[in-house]
Amino acid sequence: MKNKFFTRKFVPMAQICRLRKGMVISMKEQEKYTAGQLIKKFLPYYKKYRWIVALDLCCAGLTTICELVLPLIIRYITDMGMNDLQSLTVELVLQLGMIYLILRVIDLLANFYMANTGHVMGTRIETDMRRDAYEHLQKLSNTYYSNTKVGQIMGRITNDLFDVTEFSHHCPEEFFIAGIKAVAAFIILGNINLRLTLIIFLIVPVMAVVCTIINLRLRNAFREQRVQIGELNARIEDSLLGQKVVKAFTNEEKEMEKFEKDNLQFFRIKKKTYWYMAFFQTTTRAFDGLMYLVVLVAGGLFLIYGQIKPADLVAYVMYVTTLIATIRRIIEFAEQFQRGMTGIERFVEIMDSDIEIFDEPDAVECVAPKGEIKFRDVSFEYPDDHNVVFRNLNLFIHAGEKIAIVGPSGGGKTTLCNLIPRFYDIDSGEIFLDGENIRHYTLKSLRKNIGMVQQDVYLFSGTVYENIAYGREDAGREEVMEAAKRAGAHEFIMALKDGYDTYVGERGVKLSGGQKQRISIARVFLKNPPILILDEATSALDNESEFQVARSLAELSKGRTTVTIAHRLSSIRNSDRILVLTEEGIAEEGNHETLLAKQGIYYHFYQTANELK
Repeated sequence: MKNKFFTRKFVPMAQICRLRKGMVISMKEQEKYTAGQLIKKFLPYYKKYRWIVALDLCCAGLTTICELVLPLIIRYITDMGMNDLQSLTVELVLQLGMIYLILRVIDLLANFYMANTGHVMGTRIETDMRRDAYEHLQKLSNTYYSNTKVGQIMGRITNDLFDVTEFSHHCPEEFFIAGIKAVAAFIILGNINLRLTLIIFLIVPVMAVVCTIINLRLRNAFREQRVQIGELNARIEDSLLGQKVVKAFTNEEKEMEKFEKDNLQFFRIKKKTYWYMAFFQTTTRAFDGLMYLVVLVAGGLFLIYGQIKPADLVAYVMYVTTLIATIRRIIEFAEQFQRGMTGIERFVEIMDSDIEIFDEPDAVECVAPKGEIKFRDVSFEYPDDHNVVFRNLNLFIHAGEKIAIVGPSGGGKTTLCNLIPRFYDIDSGEIFLDGENIRHYTLKSLRKNIGMVQQDVYLFSGTVYENIAYGREDAGREEVMEAAKRAGAHEFIMALKDGYDTYVGERGVKLSGGQKQRISIARVFLKNPPILILDEATSALDNESEFQVARSLAELSKGRTTVTIAHRLSSIRNSDRILVLTEEGIAEEGNHETLLAKQGIYYHFYQTANELK
């Protein structure tokens, strides 16, 4: 489900934030939300289930009636027993018992609906929120992921939303029941004895203020707890994924020390949380005792002076007990309430993260582009650290031209390639594809026409077949196998235990670097895009595999615009044009022979490469 509330709010906010591009706000620095703001942002999720909520509240009202009627029945029987015992017949008692039995049956049915359908509704809301959060995360730029730990993100869309199920179900229910009981109890008790009722109800506001103050402290503690569990998850994930490095440098003890530090910090936060919870529960029990004390003393005095009847006092005690039980239930729900509010807060923090790269209102589909790319006065710096990469860069790539980019590390080679599919948006200038500014194309259609083999190969947990087919979901098995053959991967895949159905492990851990690289190349072969970006595509291959893949890439590159980043200069000798990119921009440009004749930077790279052979 796509939540309309968040759709309306967050996209325009993202557009406004383009004016202040470069500002990156960490999760800890974000403005804290008030309870009212969080509830306001959460309420739209009830819209889809409004009839379930309405019926749930009706059932809650029915269960409340049962509790409110019992003291009246007891009061009636007690009063007749003391003042007119002869009128209290067996028939009357059985009639009253039958009325209460019917109310109890209604109570059981209503309670079953609340416990079953109400909880399912809460789970559906949790599911909808998780879907919205995940959808929003897909739209966030690389900058967000560069500055946010994956463990924190995972915690926000999994654990933090678990408590939302109970919150979304019980929150309206508990407050609705409490409201009915409080109003009904005040009216009934006021009719019995107004002065005693006012004394009792004067305690309630004081209790509410004190409990609210403690609740705020409890919410802050829960927030710290959520943040720290995210840090702990991030620490565990980082350590486990880097186990080979840890073992290679025999740093197991060091990793254990870092884990123990975060683990103890989590313990200290939980310890503080439980202190607030204990203080909270003790305070509420003290107020419970105070209310019973008032009923005992004041009620006893009123009885002595004839200002209240014995039967009325019995009913009074029962209603006060019901009222106290209701207040206690609300107070006990406060812990669950704060957990739910903290989960909603951390969810909202994700949803409030600005979408920096998005479709323009007048964006059009990019259909079968020829592949002519132009950079005009392009300037770019990374928004998180303001590291300047380009200043007024100009570049023209003809359709179908094979361009190679070389240069020192940090010169901006990969960054330049990342700007073409809009993984980042430039600060100034324009980038054109077939004469049209790339911002005028929809992101999906733009990226659909660009195939990338990145320097850091990423394979998803699954089979070899699934990872290659990721390049085009509608591809058949024969097409997948053909793509693997053209990438030089078919032979080693068939040699695996289960061939194309072999499980590659998390991040492809069961395959060698060269094998992973060839699978990623096969993925691009299957996609068959008009524009290719090869970022160190053959860096992890041995000489024989590199030759096979280079031959296949040459075939695939025919008639297609190809941008290749390479340190192995032997793989780009046949490029139409080679660009030498440095921190100062494009320092040299030409084909292999021309650049060697200049005896400049490229010549120096080439000589160094030959010496290393």
